Amino acid sequence: MPPAVRPIEDRRLLGIGLVLAGYFCFTVIDTCAKWMTLAGLPTTEVVFIRYAGQLILVSALFLPARGTELLRTRSPWLEIIRGLCLMGSTVANFIAIRYLPLTVTGSIAFTMPLMLCALSIPLLGETVGWRRWLAILVGFIGVLVIVRPGTSAFHPAVFLSLLGAGFTAFYMLLTRKLAGVDSVTTQQFYAGLVATLCIAPFAVGGWTWPATISVWVAFVLIGVAALVGHQLLTTAHRFAPASVLAPFGYLQIIFMTASSWFIFNQPPDVWIFVGAPIVIASGFYIWLRERQLAKSVVTEVTLTD
Repeated sequence: MPPAVRPIEDRRLLGIGLVLAGYFCFTVIDTCAKWMTLAGLPTTEVVFIRYAGQLILVSALFLPARGTELLRTRSPWLEIIRGLCLMGSTVANFIAIRYLPLTVTGSIAFTMPLMLCALSIPLLGETVGWRRWLAILVGFIGVLVIVRPGTSAFHPAVFLSLLGAGFTAFYMLLTRKLAGVDSVTTQQFYAGLVATLCIAPFAVGGWTWPATISVWVAFVLIGVAALVGHQLLTTAHRFAPASVLAPFGYLQIIFMTASSWFIFNQPPDVWIFVGAPIVIASGFYIWLRERQLAKSVVTEVTLTD
């Protein structure tokens, strides 16, 4: 039998703090990935390093104490699909950041709540009213402002960034489904294992070792940041619902802007300041609307009882 899993608790402030720390770690992941790809390491190798590092660290830290319990899962297929979604998001994002500033990829990533809302129809059987559909439309108009298709500033890599956001939306849905089902460390083990096994055949053929100390630092740090970041994010979902945590993900744009500006000398242009608030406001409205609808359902049930 799989090991006992800590139950979901209502400690929302702790969940918010954990998710903010997790998003900071995600910015470290993207920064390391961009640094390595610009240094000439193949994208498949960077993806492999990111997940193999996570897998090695999880195994080294938790296998001695937990043994085979670490591998036991109550939902193996959900774990595998979740791992594939996370890997798909990473591959798409790591290719995109080779060509786009982190401010652009970070802003496009904020379409994830919009996609999450749209996906709730076929996957969760929810009904999305005209107000939320309008918010989704406005949000994607904000993306068009950022990427400006048809101009010299447009790069096709934005489609990969959007694809990555779609995979992340699936990943977030599955993370919530697994909260309280499998332990955090078991989830991280399978996320690392699935991606490592899938990407290894494409990475080992053209392997390139880092040539400088700074690239070696990124080489090591990306796995550590991945483990810590996803551990924090997964744990946060045990303390607070996804609807509570989602808005705080928007603060990652501060981390991404600082990294893009001070590390890669790519400051945000004026269109980021126009488009990003549109995308963020749309996602924030969807969050507010969903909370309002949830409260209405609770009130109706109470009155009926």
